[in-house]
Amino acid sequence: MEVICAGITIFIVILFARAVMSWFPLSPGTPAAQISDVLVLLTDWALKPLRTVIPPVGMIDLSFLVLTMGLFIIRGFICG
Repeated sequence: MEVICAGITIFIVILFARAVMSWFPLSPGTPAAQISDVLVLLTDWALKPLRTVIPPVGMIDLSFLVLTMGLFIIRGFICG
């Protein structure tokens, strides 16, 4: 059970890191852009299906919010 809790926590941290990186303009080929690309690869599989159902509101990506809140709820039930 601890492994699942740790995995969910790590995924939440990766989601937040992706969100923070998206706030800054990144030049292609820089180390920061490469990190951002890895974060996108690690999180897009979970965000893309939600984006087809939940449209963005202005500049705010609600799919990120729904996924993060869902993960916190799941983590609360599993990890206590």
